[in-house]
Amino acid sequence: MTGCLRESGESVFLDIKVVPGSSKSCVAGIQENRLRIKIAAAPEDGKANGELRNFLAKMLGIPKKDITIRSGEKSRLKTLELPGEHGEKLRTFLAGLSGTTAV
Repeated sequence: MTGCLRESGESVFLDIKVVPGSSKSCVAGIQENRLRIKIAAAPEDGKANGELRNFLAKMLGIPKKDITIRSGEKSRLKTLELPGEHGEKLRTFLAGLSGTTAV
């Protein structure tokens, strides 16, 4: 398992670094044990957080309501909490990024 994903009880936690204000939303690799995600929304009035949840939900094929920002609401460094049932999808996705480092 990659360092940015951990399990605890009924949940999985994903550590991310968000780069708001990008030209498009995309995954930019793994950097310092965090999934680096570029978001095409400004970091104001919760717009970047909303776009982050929308982007991840679409990318993983899960409901947006299942993604909770557990820490870092107003920071670029965030920890997301998802129900444990999505752990396998996250592990598979992260395995596909293995060896990918952000630029």
